[in-house]
This record gives sequence, structure tokens and C-alpha cells, in this order.
Amino acid sequence: MITIFWAELKRQWIQQRRYALDSIAGILGIAVAFYGFFLTTKYAAGPAAQFGDRLDSIVVGYALWSLVTFIIADIAGGLQQEAFTGTLEQLFLSPFSPAKIFLTRALARLTVILVQIFGILLILMAVTGRFLSFTPTLLLPLVTVILGAFGIALAMGGLSLLVKQVQQILGFLPFGLFLAMLVPVETWEMPARLVGWLLPMTPGAGVLRELMARNQALDWGQLAIAFLNGGIYFAIGLALFKQAERIAKLRGRIGGY
Repeated sequence: MITIFWAELKRQWIQQRRYALDSIAGILGIAVAFYGFFLTTKYAAGPAAQFGDRLDSIVVGYALWSLVTFIIADIAGGLQQEAFTGTLEQLFLSPFSPAKIFLTRALARLTVILVQIFGILLILMAVTGRFLSFTPTLLLPLVTVILGAFGIALAMGGLSLLVKQVQQILGFLPFGLFLAMLVPVETWEMPARLVGWLLPMTPGAGVLRELMARNQALDWGQLAIAFLNGGIYFAIGLALFKQAERIAKLRGRIGGY
């Protein structure tokens, strides 16, 4: 497992160096899109609009949405790319399980993605003039969001094993995730909040907003709910991926495109 991780990490950093312009363009593209959204909202609200910590919450949600989108596209898109280039079957002939390979690859990729997300956050704070709070406790709710993202990514990866082409679904999915990351479920009243907790990654995103945008203390009860949410979605995604892998092998669809 460690050997795979270091090999994938080396591969990721080599790709980043060779295609640095593409990575920089991606970061700037996401930041410019948010700035356009920010200017449009500011214009619609009028010159007297005071966003307060709501703007901070939007910045946090937008950064989380970017992170989740990167993770999902990395696993599901990676599977499609392997099938297109004809190397997918080689991965399934490896002594390591496909789920372990793609999860380890995603973890290695995550180190690069987190650097990119931090760069996006710095740009967003600069253009909005709002500065977020960064504390070591942020790692705990961030892990819950990453777990949920990995679960959805594995489920989409399993679907791509069976049907090969999932570009339209991958194109539509970020819109739903955009709402999940930006809607302040933590401010809802019961029983609406209970429904919000069932959505993927929303509890963890809520805890991050409380810490970064509102400078509140870590709520351990909310964090426990976030870990439960992320763990359940990760377990479901992993189970769906393994089931899809079994079906694809039985139907002989691993090497096809």
C-alpha cells in the first residue's frame, strides 16, 4: 500500500511539473468563475448590501465544492481514461485490488488537489476582502468531507466500469454537489436539519463553515454526525464499486471500451 502511494505521488508531481500551465489555468478558471458569481450577486443586491459572514460561508462552500469535484472527476474520469487508453485491464491484473489502487491513487492526487484548493482559497479571499480562520481542528471535518467525496467517486467509478461513458452524469453531478456544499444546513431548524444531515458531506461542510466563517468552537456532536455521514457514504461507495467490479468481470467488460 505504501509502495503504491509513493509511486502514485511521484507520478502526480511529475505530471504537475510537466503540465503546470494546465493546473494554473484550472485554478484561475475556478477563481474567475467565483469572482463573476460574486460580482453578479453584489450587483443584484445593490450598493448597500452587507454580506457579513454569509460571504465567508459561500467562500468556504465554493472551495469545498471545488475539492469534491476534483476528487470525483479524478476517480471516475481516471477509470474512463484507462479504458480509453487500453490500460484498464492491466490494472485489474495487478496483485493489488482495483479499489485499493484507485483509492491510493486518489490519496496521492489529494495531496496535489489540496495545494490547488489552498491557492484557490487565497485568491478568493483576496478578491472578496474576507479572510477566513485557519486552525488545526479544520482537519477533522475536512476528513469527513473527503470520505464522502471518495464514496461518491467510487460509486461513479463503479458505474463507469459497467457503462464506460458517464460524462453526462459527471457533468450534471457537480450542480447537485454545489447546492450541498453551499446550503447552510447547520442553520436549519429540526426536522429540516435532520433531512440535511442525510445529504452527502453536508454535516462536515457545516462544521467547516462554523469554524472558518463564524469563528465558533468545534462542536464535537456535529463532528460525530459528520464522521458518521462520511463513513456511511464511503462504505456504500466502496461496496458499489466492488459489486460493479464483480459484474464487469463476469460479463467480460474490463478490457472493452
